[in-house]
Amino acid sequence: MIQIRPMTPEDFQRFWPTFQAIVQARQTYAFDPGLDLERARALWLETPLRTLVAEEDGELLGSYFLKANAGGPGAHVGNCGYMVGESARGRGVARLMCEHSQKLARQEGFLALQFNSVVATNEVAVALWHKLGFDTVGRLPKAYRHAELGLVDCLVMYKWLADEPVVEKPPLLIGRKNIEARVSRRRGR
Repeated sequence: MIQIRPMTPEDFQRFWPTFQAIVQARQTYAFDPGLDLERARALWLETPLRTLVAEEDGELLGSYFLKANAGGPGAHVGNCGYMVGESARGRGVARLMCEHSQKLARQEGFLALQFNSVVATNEVAVALWHKLGFDTVGRLPKAYRHAELGLVDCLVMYKWLADEPVVEKPPLLIGRKNIEARVSRRRGR
């Protein structure tokens, strides 16, 4: 049975060959193919809010991270990255990690998830994200330099996670009484 748990620094050592192979293939991730182990560890394990692994019988199948997509007023939208080892592909690992990440994102207070740059030629991932409820909300023409196909498009994908839209404060009702109260307030208060 596949289990998902927090990644440890030792796990990253085991995950490094998968990370390195995926990044160096230049087909799905816009990470520098020349990243060394330490910079990759910082990017994948230390910078995100959470980083997890999918494991079965001691075999590390894949990993994902969860972080805020932006800061300040955009911090309620999360962002994830998923990697699955070549030998584990086609076994539902990415689906399991994406479903897990959505639950974790809700627990961490995120109201939505946004994938900023899904390589459009990664048809398996695009189809899976659509099946899991993500919408394509934008297309970035020729935004990725694919190792085999040259310049290809990237997709921005988004899914609202909250049960209903969240309103931080009620809208200001403008009526005669509110206008009079605002106009008649003394300055300096």
